[in-house]
Amino acid sequence: MAATAHRPTARKRPAGAPTREPVRRRGRVIQWKGYLYALPALIVLTVFLLVPLGQLVQISLFHWDGISVSTWAGFDNYTEIARDPQLRAGFLHSFVLILFFSVIPIALALMLAAVTTRAGRLRGVSVFRAMIFLPQVVAMVVTATAWTAIYAPDGVLNTALRAIGLEAVARPWLGDFSTALPAVGLIGTWLEIGLCLVLFIAGIGQIPAELYEAAKLDGAGAVREFFAVTLPGLRGQITVALTLTVIAALRTFDLVYVATHGGPGNATSLPAYEVYNRAFGTGQVGSACAIAVTLTAVILLLTFLITKVQPQEDET
Repeated sequence: MAATAHRPTARKRPAGAPTREPVRRRGRVIQWKGYLYALPALIVLTVFLLVPLGQLVQISLFHWDGISVSTWAGFDNYTEIARDPQLRAGFLHSFVLILFFSVIPIALALMLAAVTTRAGRLRGVSVFRAMIFLPQVVAMVVTATAWTAIYAPDGVLNTALRAIGLEAVARPWLGDFSTALPAVGLIGTWLEIGLCLVLFIAGIGQIPAELYEAAKLDGAGAVREFFAVTLPGLRGQITVALTLTVIAALRTFDLVYVATHGGPGNATSLPAYEVYNRAFGTGQVGSACAIAVTLTAVILLLTFLITKVQPQEDET
């Protein structure tokens, strides 16, 4: 009897079991649908951000006055930033403004948030919060004009100093080389406190009340309660506030343009103001683009570092 070849029989798929191919197809359909939903936003991002940014980088590699034919410059416009004392001073002034726009407002807003939260039942607290936030809704040009009048030689500040016998302290605050930059910085402090305060009050509202009750049972006072419960619970809000205020400090333009025009001398010159001045004042469009690209890189780098420094919450 001849031997018959044994053929392996294919395993039968259980009834109702899904096949892999339809799953892959269905996965591709869902993936492409997601891209289609995001396509309008990607088009807007490309047309209004990525393409201009690419043109900015391209122009920064040329010597161009905005009218005549451009000439190749390579990285000369970038090396000029390191060689030119005025440009170096502009970036240094921006880092000084971070102290006034970011560090001081965050510190003051943390204290105000803790105080106003504990005194939430007192009359007028909501009005006080609204007044602190008011500078955020006022146009920067209006703010700069008002503070220029306050800092004027015959303005409110000097009049008040003379009234209390401190006439020797009175001076043209925006016209003095030693006080112009701190005076601009204090305007930034006044502007950013409201934003930080709103963020921190919202963050305190998300902290579980049980943590405060446990701290009180342990005998913690107001100060210890703040450092043990409130401050750790606001890590995310502090990171957001730090990011927003640092960016605001580095890209400051309209405040300086209205209040000081970068003066006296270049005491309040900033990178954003130099971009405008070189592009529309001195006809150095290539140099202005190089400054803008460098400023963008600095902002992105600092933003990245801030997000990396933030302590990560433990996952449970």
